[in-house]
Amino acid sequence: MGKMKIMATMACTTMLVACNQQKGIEQQVDELYGRMSQEERLAQLRSIYMDDLFDQNGQLDTAQCRKIIPNGIGHFSQYASQNLESADNIRKKVVALQQWIIKNTPNGIPALFHEEVLSGVNTQDATIYPQQIGQACSFNTELAELKTKQTANDLRRMGGILSLSPMVDVCRIPSFNRLEESYGEDAYLSAMMGTAFAKGLQMGDLKKGVGVCSKHYLGYGGGGDADEKVMMEEILLPHETMIRLAGSQVIMPGYHAVHGTKCVANSEILNDILRGYLGFKGMVVSDYTAIDQIPNLDTPLEKAVAAINGGNDVDFPKGDNYKYLQEAIEKKLVKPEVVERAVKNVIRFKIQAGMMDENRYLYSDDEVVLDFFFKQKTAYDIATQSVVLLENNGVLPLKNVKRVLLTGPNANSMWAMCGDYSFPSMFYFWKGWQKQWSDKNLPKIVKLKEAMETRKPEGVDVAYARGCDWTEEIETKYAETGDKRAWEYQLLHRKVDSGEKADQKVALDMARESDVIIAAVGENVMLCGENRDRQGLRLPGKQEEFVEKLLATGKPVVLVVFGGRAQIISKISKRCAAVIQAWYPGEEGGHAVADILYGRISPSAKLSVSYPNTEIDEPICYNEKIEQDERIEWPFGYGLSYTQFSYGNLNMVKECPTDNDAVELTFSLTNVGKMKADEVAQIYLSPTDKKQQIRPIQLQGFARVTLEPGETKTVGIKLYTEQFGYYSNNGKRQWNVDPGKYEVKVASSSQDIRLKQTIVLKGKKITKPLREHYFSVATVK
Repeated sequence: MGKMKIMATMACTTMLVACNQQKGIEQQVDELYGRMSQEERLAQLRSIYMDDLFDQNGQLDTAQCRKIIPNGIGHFSQYASQNLESADNIRKKVVALQQWIIKNTPNGIPALFHEEVLSGVNTQDATIYPQQIGQACSFNTELAELKTKQTANDLRRMGGILSLSPMVDVCRIPSFNRLEESYGEDAYLSAMMGTAFAKGLQMGDLKKGVGVCSKHYLGYGGGGDADEKVMMEEILLPHETMIRLAGSQVIMPGYHAVHGTKCVANSEILNDILRGYLGFKGMVVSDYTAIDQIPNLDTPLEKAVAAINGGNDVDFPKGDNYKYLQEAIEKKLVKPEVVERAVKNVIRFKIQAGMMDENRYLYSDDEVVLDFFFKQKTAYDIATQSVVLLENNGVLPLKNVKRVLLTGPNANSMWAMCGDYSFPSMFYFWKGWQKQWSDKNLPKIVKLKEAMETRKPEGVDVAYARGCDWTEEIETKYAETGDKRAWEYQLLHRKVDSGEKADQKVALDMARESDVIIAAVGENVMLCGENRDRQGLRLPGKQEEFVEKLLATGKPVVLVVFGGRAQIISKISKRCAAVIQAWYPGEEGGHAVADILYGRISPSAKLSVSYPNTEIDEPICYNEKIEQDERIEWPFGYGLSYTQFSYGNLNMVKECPTDNDAVELTFSLTNVGKMKADEVAQIYLSPTDKKQQIRPIQLQGFARVTLEPGETKTVGIKLYTEQFGYYSNNGKRQWNVDPGKYEVKVASSSQDIRLKQTIVLKGKKITKPLREHYFSVATVK
């Protein structure tokens, strides 16, 4: 056979294998499903905790395995965060379990081990990256993808193949206690960051990466009662892009209700919108105990029926309701095809993840060691780009100062760094663990005090006095919301013990002798997070009163606010010399904040939420009107720098056909200051006529640009015509692009428009079932 003929044959064979692999997944699913007994099938829809199958010495209890999982099991819940164990020891347990299941159950179907990975793997050894609300302020999707790629490598080596992250709720209620887990109030930014998260974690190949689960579908955190247009255009958007652009195969309904029906049993959003409109073919998993919380049903059997008929496939965390599914089937309360859908969705994911392959990758064969230096570098980079400078009268960066006082409850605390769903916070909340984070085998969490002392310039003296506690009384409100397992008075009714005495007089005496005061204030693990709430958003306890006394010394006060939400500081902010919002910046957060204070790096983050000046307990978003809401102190997209930037030379066509793919624009960006810095240039779109069906102002692109002093770069933006469109449903759901005049704005924030130009879309109205393009493309030269 000639060489060319061999190559042609090989090419045809390769194409045939590829085609068969595409077709073969469904064939594999059908064949495996056909071989399974009913008991095996239903076992795939349930989960348990790994440690239920190990004895007190950490050895696999095979008798328990034969008793509890004789037909295998679909999932193991939060397997890496239940104990203080090394990652390698956890991996060894996974190995023992998977090998037992493969060898001792009828079809040997491996289990899916899942874990939370919101700010890194939720286990004691892993890197703790900044919380998502801060990372969103970086407007850096490349770092978001890098972070989750690193996370995926770690989790997969430990035997984890599925994550229950990220949270992509478009959170528009400033007081929402889980806002910290989200990417903020804007749908476009949330979708961009969530899609980057998914691409990094799944690594383009579920056989190597870790499956993402977008949550909490649909409208948790301020969108569940939105009108249909807002729901479909904005609240749905992050889930939609993760599914259609990143191949997300798992979704988790929220605890809340949409149109009166709990999401976990809501056929409208799970069957009609998700599977019908979006064409989702993946797996729907319940939030922990969400099925238990379906109202007006008396028994677990009834709740299981409601959930699986409503479109939910898997019962987390322990399958307590779905263990009655066989009885429901026998009573003809659940149709066989509904069970078939759910089971096939689980085994399809397992096949896509390579779990049934001959050379499957279920865990690493090598020792697992986490938190390497390059991951710490990623954590640091994200943290420096997450910290927002809100006010500065020139005191920052700290120059020509000799005596610095560091004070406040978050000045010397790891709880200033760790958000909810990081391992320290989760283990503290659920296990009551209060020891100091000092073990040498745990990731190094750099506190602000340590960083300011080790990174201080020569000749600077840093003094420290705690000054005040987070709270004097317990502020966490007891409420039966979220995970039912947390509905325990003792879990919620407690305050964090800092382990330090807070002597206000000592702090104030030291303040009077200082050149500048750094007041580190804000929240901690018990003052925000899932199931945790308090009376309002003013600084907890007597922190504001303490800051007032610091201001009364006449010395400049730099306010550094840590926490999971914007906090109401309007009474003191304008009198402070500077204000920094640091969020929960992760294990390298101390270094990041100290380097910004000392001027080693310029702040560059932009707000991912509108920062209120008064209590707001209802949905609010910058895109509701052009003018800034009077209840907002600092607008969405806002953030100061240690330098200044000049925008110019906007170049864009004045007309474009509606059926064109995209329109391109360019503008110049110059650093006119004296320090190297990044600027986040933002692209907004506005209508010119009130009859147009788009928001008054809407983010549709951004570019993060690094500039040396005096340097100019040209930014190019490819803006897709579909981004000018809107959703409608006149008996048929569709995406529309109308001809008309629109305004494209280049901005430093949603309220700081630097350049703008109108463009006319000409031609006929374009309609299609779904968009093909969601995000503009930025280039920098």
